[in-house]
Formats: sequence, C-alpha cells, structure tokens
Amino acid sequence: MSAGATPDSVAGYTVRAVADRLGVPIATLRSWNQRYDIGPTRRRPGQHRLYTEADIAALERMIALMRSGASPAGAAAAVRGPAVAAGDRKTLLAAAFALDSAAVSGQLATHFRDYGVLETWNELCRPAFAEIVAEQQRGVGCIDVEHLLSWCVTAVLQRNYPPLVPPEPAAAVLACTSGEAHTLPLEALRAALAERGVGALMLGADVPAGALADTLTRRPRPTPVLLWSHQESTALVSAVRTCVDAGADVFVGGPGWEAVRLPARVRTLDSLDAAVVQFT
Repeated sequence: MSAGATPDSVAGYTVRAVADRLGVPIATLRSWNQRYDIGPTRRRPGQHRLYTEADIAALERMIALMRSGASPAGAAAAVRGPAVAAGDRKTLLAAAFALDSAAVSGQLATHFRDYGVLETWNELCRPAFAEIVAEQQRGVGCIDVEHLLSWCVTAVLQRNYPPLVPPEPAAAVLACTSGEAHTLPLEALRAALAERGVGALMLGADVPAGALADTLTRRPRPTPVLLWSHQESTALVSAVRTCVDAGADVFVGGPGWEAVRLPARVRTLDSLDAAVVQFT
C-alpha cells in the first residue's frame, strides 16, 4: 500500500488513495462507479463517497477478470452478481434450507454491498434467524440450517469487511463472555464499524475475564469494551468488574444481561444501530 492509501478518519478511502493502491487512474475508477456501480454507493453513511475495503476487494476482482480477457461491463456484472430485493429472506431461507452455502453467501454478499451492514442485519439476517427459530419451536429439525446461515454471514462479513490495517486505533474491544459462543452480533458490529472506517478489536467467543484484563493492559490507552452475552448463564458480572477495574468504559449487549444487576458505570446497548452510534 502506498503512503497515500490511508483510510479517512470517518468512512474509508478516497478515490485517489484507491487509485494509488490499485494502479488504476482516478478517472477510470469514477467511470466504473458511474457506469457499473462498482465502488461506493449513495446508501453508505457519510457525506463523501469513500471506498471501503469491500469496495476495493470488488475492484480487485474486476481487474483480475479483465486481465483474463473479460470486458469491463462483463467483469463488473460478474463482480456485482444478480440483483437482490431488499430484505428478501424467502430466497435466502430457501437456499439455507437446501444447505446451498454458495447461494446463501452470494445473496448475502450482494445484499451487504447494495444495502449496507445495518440494513442487511436488521431487515434480512435477524428476520431470517427468527423464522428459523420459529420453525425449531414448531418441531422442525433445522439447527443445521441455523448454523449454516450463521457461518455464511460470518464468512461474508469477514471477507467483505476485513479488519482495518494499523495504525487505525480500535474504537472498542469486542468480546463474548466466558462460556458464550454467539459471536455473530459482534461480527456484525465489527463489520458495520469497518464499513465506516472505524476499527474494532475482536476477541471472539468464550473470552475469560483474565484475558480481558490482559488485553486492556496491552492497550496503549483506555479502550471501551463491549461484552456480549446471549443467555443469563454467561452474563458474568465478574467480567464486567474486571474491565471496570482496568479503567475501561464498559458496555454490555445481548439478552443475557436483561435480568442482571450491573454496576452503575456500565451501559447497555440494545441494538446494532445504538452500538454503531456509540463507537463512531
């Protein structure tokens, strides 16, 4: 990456930075954005049409296809994939129940690209998971479907919204409490922040309180922490107190905390939207 290809502090990369990074003229990038809708979209947050890592990855795929002989229009069509309707969970669930991970991932990737992380999470992913859970409660054996969909969402988010490169400071440490394995909401938050050019340090599932203390000790300055718990048995006040004692601002998320009495300094974030606002 060239010295100029650094992310904007608010939302991503300028067209000049991307041109330097890819070795493509600025005029060409703008033309591809206007003609083929490859690049930042007007649905993305922020006043400037800045490029995310997902946009750059799409451009890299387009360039590779063109070098293999595809026309710009053909390469762009292959990169974009088929259009999807906003919130089309019927098609998504049909592919998931068929255990067609390629179709599920393709629809998710297109929806994330066209509508962004927040809208895709709120209008497609969460309702799809709710329908799967409802089927389970009716006695349908579809835990495998839930796991496949979760894996596909995670894979698409990690591929299209990878962690920001240093020296971008982390706005928050994201961790599931000890014994908690439901990382997907934190993956969605990390990706939504990355979409806005904001870094987060993701520790993932089942993070012991001691590991949280070690992480906060290694941080060059106090960093807010978001602890996720999906069930009451993993809503561990000991993890909260460890982070508070380390001097961190502590936030909690997930249904596990609903019946837990928390220290006064700890704040609850009850939605992905609220967490994005808090850390941007």
